[in-house]
Amino acid sequence: MDMVMKLGTSSAVVIFTKSSCCISHSIEILIRNFGANPTIYELDTHPNGKQMEKALMKLGCQPTPAIFIGKELVGGANEIMSLNVRGKLKQLLIRANAIWV
Repeated sequence: MDMVMKLGTSSAVVIFTKSSCCISHSIEILIRNFGANPTIYELDTHPNGKQMEKALMKLGCQPTPAIFIGKELVGGANEIMSLNVRGKLKQLLIRANAIWV
């Protein structure tokens, strides 16, 4: 779990994903459309991917996607979409210094 937390807090936006997950890809595109450049860890290709997946599940996430913004675990796709629909995702990205306006 320490490795996931360390990686998750290593940049303004971090997404743990799987290369074949279309929902993860959609979340990545959504965040990039705001101008952010997230760090992506693909669990199915990462050497420690299985361990990271287990750690994310212990943190209460479905394994993918799991999104950290501003050094905090925001959650998965549902949380990101909810923030976006409520107009709060952009402000969260600004506070995390992931984007500038």
